[in-house]
Amino acid sequence: MEELRCYGCGAIIQSDDEKKVGYVPKNALSRNEVLCKRCFKLKNYHQLQEINLTDDDFLEILNKIGERDCLVVYMVDLFDYNGSLIQGLARHVNYNDLLVIGNKRDILPKSIKDTKIIHWLRRQLKLEGIKPVDVLLTSGKKNYHLDELMAMIDKYRKGRDVYVVGATNVGKSSLINALLKAYSNENENLITTSEFPGTTLDLIEIPLDEHSSIYDSPGIVNRHQIAHIVDEKELQNILPQSELRPVNYQLNSQQTLYFGGLARLDFITGERTSLVCYFHRRLQIHRTKLEKADELYNRHMTLKPEPKEKRNIQSFKTYQFKLPKGKVDIVISGLGFVTMNCPDAIIEVKTPENVGVFIREALI
Repeated sequence: MEELRCYGCGAIIQSDDEKKVGYVPKNALSRNEVLCKRCFKLKNYHQLQEINLTDDDFLEILNKIGERDCLVVYMVDLFDYNGSLIQGLARHVNYNDLLVIGNKRDILPKSIKDTKIIHWLRRQLKLEGIKPVDVLLTSGKKNYHLDELMAMIDKYRKGRDVYVVGATNVGKSSLINALLKAYSNENENLITTSEFPGTTLDLIEIPLDEHSSIYDSPGIVNRHQIAHIVDEKELQNILPQSELRPVNYQLNSQQTLYFGGLARLDFITGERTSLVCYFHRRLQIHRTKLEKADELYNRHMTLKPEPKEKRNIQSFKTYQFKLPKGKVDIVISGLGFVTMNCPDAIIEVKTPENVGVFIREALI
């Protein structure tokens, strides 16, 4: 008997253990197409059920892709590029052809030309040792460049299967759903999407023709993304769903910017400078003197949102940077980034343990 899979997340359907993935009550098994309990709660009640899959389980699926001759569509999040990288991806997929998709183009300001973003993306990929067959910017939410994406897939797959890979929350399932709506009659049994990390749990097959298919794969979990340390209900307040609005600040040395209660930037030394902040418009940014910064954070209920495990500011990890020449982004993985041009300035960024902080060539 052929195994039955959830059309929302790809998990194998079972009725034995409600706590395991793919659970469906026995009275619902009579249907040909089934939505597991986890996906049902996500779609209808926006509730996330914990799963018992590990990061190694997700990587094992990625390695299986490497055993096949295929086209790999590697999707990165333009808002959270550094947080959406998969380390060693080319090796994991056995150096199959890589078509790189920069998703969530709608989040970045419309004033930036696509060609500039693509050139920036190619330079960043080169630093990671990734040589794509091509690069395209997309938005599953806005149906941006869907025709161009299908044309590229058809050009580079050469009759082979296609596997869409990426880190959690880069928008893989949303983009595939957009393709389904645009190029098929499928409008009901769509892949489960949400802002929660790790929504897709196994490969989901969508036929391209009689001999080949496109597969949505589980998102690889990057633990340094801030989504993993905040309460679920706060995700919609830190993950932007619309175009970013840059916010400018003038900072003197010995001043601090707080980004909610999730991170802070200390301007230790340097000339008075202008910073441009790119974060969710609901995230409150607070400026204060460095000497008062610890006191402000430790004051009860002052800065929101905060990590789901409330902690003292002294327990945050500190990253220190001496800024190079030229305009750079200071990136807080999954939260946003600050653009500065202040050569030789010393800055420190404090975040909860495990949240990644990066310096890179400015995107905007």
